[in-house]
Amino acid sequence: MPGDRLALPPDGRQSETALTIARGVRRLLRARGFSSLTELPLVDGRRADIVAVNGEGEVLIVEIKSSAADLRADRKWRDYLAACDRLYFAISAATPAAIMPAEAGLILADAYGAEVLREADPRRMASATRRAVLLRFAQAAADRLHRLADPSGGFDV
Repeated sequence: MPGDRLALPPDGRQSETALTIARGVRRLLRARGFSSLTELPLVDGRRADIVAVNGEGEVLIVEIKSSAADLRADRKWRDYLAACDRLYFAISAATPAAIMPAEAGLILADAYGAEVLREADPRRMASATRRAVLLRFAQAAADRLHRLADPSGGFDV
């Protein structure tokens, strides 16, 4: 079906594999009561692949790894631990689960859904960091909704 095809974003930052994984992960998160955003800039300037928040204010970050090479090239993932309560990696069936770091949870995903292979250990982030992440999340969500409703509404980006 034409509407089912996942297209690359205009900046080409994510591969089709990463977009497929993100779609499945976001479906899982929604089923677990989390609202999520992709490509959320964090306070330290890094950009998280998926950030999700539930009604209790729990914050998850999901780092998508589309291949073993993608994991080997990533030197920043440990920095995300301070910006969430739980950190997960999300992979497709083509990426070996055994190479994924044990310090994070693990999600296996495809375009239709996902399953948690290993739960992430909970860590409570600092209150000031939580506030900053939640404010960035809320503002990004509102801005994205505004762009949908009014694409030429004065956004510079």
